[in-house]
Amino acid sequence: MTDPIPAATLILLRDRDAAPPDVLMVERARALAFAGGAMVFPGGRIDPGDVALAAAIDAGADGAARIAAIRETIEEAGLAIGLDPPPSPAVVKTIRRRLHGGEPFGAILSDYGIALDLAALVPFARWLPDHVPVRVFDTLFFLARAPADATASADATETVRLCWSSAAAVLREADAGAVTLIYPTRRTLERLALFADYDAAVAQARRHPVRTITPFVETRDGQDWLCIPDDYGYPVTAEPVSQVQRG
Repeated sequence: MTDPIPAATLILLRDRDAAPPDVLMVERARALAFAGGAMVFPGGRIDPGDVALAAAIDAGADGAARIAAIRETIEEAGLAIGLDPPPSPAVVKTIRRRLHGGEPFGAILSDYGIALDLAALVPFARWLPDHVPVRVFDTLFFLARAPADATASADATETVRLCWSSAAAVLREADAGAVTLIYPTRRTLERLALFADYDAAVAQARRHPVRTITPFVETRDGQDWLCIPDDYGYPVTAEPVSQVQRG
């Protein structure tokens, strides 16, 4: 396997009255080499600046991943999670513009007197596929609660649109052929569909400490299935290889 690229993803859940929570999904531009045209959660690779900032604030083993998830969510969706104090919409817009311009995240936060609240992110999963269609990512997934009044917007470069929807509704759209989901995203949505609210998702995440998931192929009745271990908290752990979208 080629050297994996460290990455981080943020699953934002927004509770609803008497209904399952909404999850924020973004559609990647079709021109992108990895998962082009697929619906995913906000996120991306961990940059050297994320590593440097994590070291500067002694953020712990997964600190750079948490910072990357926060930064990427601002860049891709215009939402600021894990910042203290929470910036105004106008400040978020400016932070996003400056990030797109290549300015260091830490310097931008310092300009506004904003600290990182990395505890706002809850570890949920770690996916490290060994399939190499384009490149391999070693991705940490985090959960966070979305502000009730959150207004998100696609960046029109990496992400061409976004939506808030229940996990079950996104899966129905995928089954109908209306959206594309890669394997880790589908398995994650199936897991999210179990939860009545954000707190239930966090509780289940804490019952299943994060272990690296590397899907494997298993032959069943003459058919190849792409599988994951059955004790990681996922209700569906196998899918025929012929049906899998792998990125």
